Amino acid sequence: MTPVQALLRHALNDPDRPAIFHGEDLLSTYGDWAQRAAGIAQRLRASGIEPGDRVALFMRNHPSYLWLMWGAWWAGAVVVPINAKLHVQEAQWILDNAEAAAVFVTGDVCAQPLTGVRVQVDVESAEAQDWLAPLIGAQPAPHPLKPTDLSWLFYTSGTTGRPKGVMQMHRNLMTMALGYFVDVDAITPQDHIVYAAPMSHGNGIYAVPHVLAGARHVVPRSGGMDPAELFALGRALGPLSTFAAPTIVKRLVDHAERSGLGPGDCAQSFKTIVYGGAPMYAADIQRALRVMGPRFVQIYGQGET
Repeated sequence: MTPVQALLRHALNDPDRPAIFHGEDLLSTYGDWAQRAAGIAQRLRASGIEPGDRVALFMRNHPSYLWLMWGAWWAGAVVVPINAKLHVQEAQWILDNAEAAAVFVTGDVCAQPLTGVRVQVDVESAEAQDWLAPLIGAQPAPHPLKPTDLSWLFYTSGTTGRPKGVMQMHRNLMTMALGYFVDVDAITPQDHIVYAAPMSHGNGIYAVPHVLAGARHVVPRSGGMDPAELFALGRALGPLSTFAAPTIVKRLVDHAERSGLGPGDCAQSFKTIVYGGAPMYAADIQRALRVMGPRFVQIYGQGET
């Protein structure tokens, strides 16, 4: 199975199942998500994008990130996520190195033309409305992907030189997704994953196990990690799961403590908080457990694997 097949399964069996939220507002059911992915794939093909071509995402967290990832895979293309905090020149280097054929941006991240690509679309522009609209009528069949096909070209941070493009296959993504169920948590269709950390990194890959389970995907209105916003979203929609670096865990705990929230209150907003990416001091996790309760899972991962 590939991520596209997982999406298509839910779209066919339960098309009205809630899928993507922007803040508290429902934007997409699973049926709508598949229609948008199929439409994006069709438009990529019409623009000359072929299976195996690279489609880059140089965007802040945005609901269309999910439509575009699955749309690129639907077309048989490879997703190249680019950290929205990079300078445009750094992003251009990645585009050149990856030989990207298309790039999708948000204007606040990149407001200038990028070279070497055949397609550049600002997802918040008028032009993007055609790209992102649900496809009406019969959907084109997804490109027949193999588990060994390249899916996700992830560029390392380049701390000892230029970033390196790590080649992840669909089998890699599906194996990581199954590992989530084994090592982190069970997921039900009523669960919510919130994308507060950058979707260009591991947080974006967490979409795959949540699609497998037919769960709900939430992009905060702020597009980032605002503790007050996240606590409120959890109370409004249902307990959230998310990834947070240790510094962000501390901010969540600080907010809970300032607001007089205990473990029971925090359970209304958060189900599971996965943390990693930096050292977590013993005193900090002990305080987090005391204030927010046992909802923390420490992980270790790296782009190379």
